[in-house]
Amino acid sequence: MDNNFHTEVLVIGSGVAGLLIAELLSAEKNVTVITRSELGRSNSRLAQGGIAAVTTEDDSWADHFFDTIQAGVFHNNDELTELLVKKGGERVKQLIEMGVAFDRNMDGSYSRCREGAHRKPRILHAGGDATGKELMDTLIKRVKKSCMIIEHHTAADLLVEKGVCAGAWFMGEEGKLLTVKADYVILATGGAGQLYPITSNDASVTGDGIAMAFRAGATVSDLEFMQFHPTMYAGKGASPFLISEAVRGEGGRLVTSSGQRLMEGKHDLLDLAPRDVVSRAIAEERSLVYLDTSSVSNFNDRFPTIASYLNLDDASSKRVPVQPGAHFLMGGVETDRYGRTTVANLFAIGEVANTGVHGANRLASNSLLEAVVFANESATWVLNHTPIQQDVSVTFQPLHIPISMPAASMIRSMMSDYVGITRHAAGLTTAINELGFYLKGRKKPASSVEEVTVYNMLQTSWLMATSAHMRTESRGGHHRLDFPQSKQRFQQKRITRRIFEDEWITTEKKSRAVF
Repeated sequence: MDNNFHTEVLVIGSGVAGLLIAELLSAEKNVTVITRSELGRSNSRLAQGGIAAVTTEDDSWADHFFDTIQAGVFHNNDELTELLVKKGGERVKQLIEMGVAFDRNMDGSYSRCREGAHRKPRILHAGGDATGKELMDTLIKRVKKSCMIIEHHTAADLLVEKGVCAGAWFMGEEGKLLTVKADYVILATGGAGQLYPITSNDASVTGDGIAMAFRAGATVSDLEFMQFHPTMYAGKGASPFLISEAVRGEGGRLVTSSGQRLMEGKHDLLDLAPRDVVSRAIAEERSLVYLDTSSVSNFNDRFPTIASYLNLDDASSKRVPVQPGAHFLMGGVETDRYGRTTVANLFAIGEVANTGVHGANRLASNSLLEAVVFANESATWVLNHTPIQQDVSVTFQPLHIPISMPAASMIRSMMSDYVGITRHAAGLTTAINELGFYLKGRKKPASSVEEVTVYNMLQTSWLMATSAHMRTESRGGHHRLDFPQSKQRFQQKRITRRIFEDEWITTEKKSRAVF
C-alpha cells in the first residue's frame, strides 16, 4: 500500500454511521474507510437494545419527538430532532431492504419493545439483544465489496490549510505513517467513553475525533453532557458489561440490597426514568444495587447475549449487581443537518458529532437512529455538491505532543473522580489544573499510536472538564452538586469551543492558540 494517496471520500471509523455513508456514497464515489482496529469494531457492534422509530399506526412522530426532547431536558435542536423522528420509519425500511433482519413475532409482525423514557414500545431489535451486531454484519458485507478498507491505522491529525480540510494522516501499529488526501473527510470515530474506568464503550473509543477536529479549528460543543448508563454489570472481578435497558422495559426492576425498589418515589416512570435520573439514584445508594430479572419472561431467549455473559443457570430468577458506566457523549463536533462542520470539506456523523438531537440526555435507542438518519443526510449533500477548492500543496505536519504525559489510567481516574456522574467546582478545578499542566508542557513529535491516543484522551478530557466548569447549573447528564438546579439563562445555551475563540485558551498576547 502506498503511504501517500488520494481518495474522493475518506471515512475515519467503522461503526454504523461510517459504514452506512461509505455504502451510500460508493456507487458514485471512490471511498476509503480507515479504522484504528479491525473493521467493524465499534460501539455500534455492542448496541444491544435496538433502534427507536415510529413504525405503527398507534404511535406518532410527535410522541417520539416529545419523548426525545423531554429526556433531553429541552436542550435539543428542535428542527433536527423533528427531522430525526420523522425519518425513522423510512430509515428502518431502508435497513430492511439492505438485509437487516429485525426480530419478528409468531404472526410475522415485527417485535417492538419499550425502553426508558419512551411512552410507546417503538424499539425494533435483532437477535434479541444483538441489534448492533446485526446492523454491522449487514453493512460490512456490503462495504467490503464497494470500498477500500484499511485496518489497524490510527488517525493522528487532519490536514487543514486556510480553513479547508484536505485529508488526514495515520499511524500504523508499528509507527509507519500513512497520508491520505481527500475531497471530503468524514469523521465517524465515536464518542469518548474510554476516558472513564467503567464504560460500555469499545476500547477504541477514546475521543480521537473530537480532539482532531478541535485542533483543526472546528467548533465542538455540549461536551459537558456525558450519559452514564445505569446498568453495567458489577459482579466481582468481572469486566464492565452493559445490561440493556430493554431488560427493564420487559419488567426488570432495580432493587436495593434489602430488596426495596430503588426508584420508588424518585420518578413517575420508576425504573424506566431517563438514564441520568436512574444513574444518579444508583450512585447515591451506599450499598450495591441489583437488577431483579425475575419478572422478565423467557429471559434467556429474549436476551441471549446478556444471559450468556452472565452465565447463570436460570437468569430469570437472579438479582444481578449493577453500577453506572460512561455510555454516550451527547456533545461532540458541531454539525448542521448534513453533517458539515465549521471546517470546509470536513463532516462528522454518529456519536462524534453534535447535531443537537439528544439534548442534555439521549433517549434510549436513538443513537442508531441518529447514525442512519444523518448518514443519509450527509450522503445526499455530498452526492449533490462539489467540494470547496483545496490547496493541493498541503503536506504532512507531525503532531506535537507534550514531552511528559500522564498514563491513560490516571486520566480515567481523574475523569471518574471529578468529571463523573456528579461534579462540583473544586473537583473540576483540580481536573482542569492537572490536565492543563500536561498540555502546557514542552512538545515533541508523536512517535507511537499510544502517544497519539493518550494525547487525544488528555485534550478531550480537558475540553470536557472546562466545559463542565463553565456550565454552572445542572441539566440532564451534567449534574453540579454546587448548582443542583437548572437555570433559565442556560436554557438552549450551548457551551461551544473553538481553538481560535476559546476563552480557556489564551496566550499573554491575547491571541488564541491550543496548548
